[in-house]
Amino acid sequence: DVLEQRDLAVSQTGRPPDAARRAASAKPGERREPNQIEAYPLPGPNGPLAGIASYVRSSFGNSGCSAASTIAVAPKIVSMRVVNTRTFLWLLLFGGVFARLRVLPAGMGSYLDFVAPGILAQSVLTISIFQGIMVIWERDQGTLQKFLVSPMPRSALVLGKGLGAGVKGAIQAFAISVLAIIMGVHLSTNPLGWLGVLAAVFLGANFFATLSLVIAALVRDRERVQGLGQLIMMPLFFASNALYPITVMPGYVSTIAAFNPLSYMVDALRGLMVQNSAVHYGLMWDFGILLAVNVVVVALASVLYPRVVQ
Repeated sequence: DVLEQRDLAVSQTGRPPDAARRAASAKPGERREPNQIEAYPLPGPNGPLAGIASYVRSSFGNSGCSAASTIAVAPKIVSMRVVNTRTFLWLLLFGGVFARLRVLPAGMGSYLDFVAPGILAQSVLTISIFQGIMVIWERDQGTLQKFLVSPMPRSALVLGKGLGAGVKGAIQAFAISVLAIIMGVHLSTNPLGWLGVLAAVFLGANFFATLSLVIAALVRDRERVQGLGQLIMMPLFFASNALYPITVMPGYVSTIAAFNPLSYMVDALRGLMVQNSAVHYGLMWDFGILLAVNVVVVALASVLYPRVVQ
């Protein structure tokens, strides 16, 4: 019966029933296209929340694409196996040897307890600082141009890259924590503390990945991005509190460390990961600084992002 009614409507009007109904409802003088597609609102929040929900979906969707593309091309650009091996060597050899030298001042506990959060921060830094290479690769493949012409906000694209680096950093955090337990590090058992660890990892990964995007937008060359990443990675790591406490640094080194975002990431990780570990700056200050530098660098990267394809 439905098919007969449809055929009858088509034979009488030359249009399907839906098109005929739309044409009949048209106002005098108003032209209605026979194949015009009407838009219906999708299920989801309305009002101000709709824009926020769309922004969050765009950011997380892009983070999934970023993580997948990084894993796909990692053997060609930056080997994740080498990164993992290097991180484990830092903890096994450097941490194990210096733990026997009693290099920390009295009352600061085991050196393994002290250095494990610093090694995690170094691993997150290594993963994130080369994120700009992925952007250059996407530009060469033509994917970045499609993202830039989409209605997705530039800041959502930038945050997606940073969140993708944070996912990989969280996986590294799990692997390093398992190794730290085997080596006898006194890790915290507080679930809320580990949620804070994930927050610090994502904030640190997002900052350094976005900083790499800024470098990629300025130099627009894969080899230059990799070279500059190598150039700034070691000074960031050694001019921080990852390997030694602020209290034993010379004055000029402690001043540099105070302006180094990695120091605040390490300080937060140390206070949340390890039992009875005191923080130098304070958790509120650590997360406040990390949030502030993330806002600044995301805003800068959002402005410079289209330069990659120019």
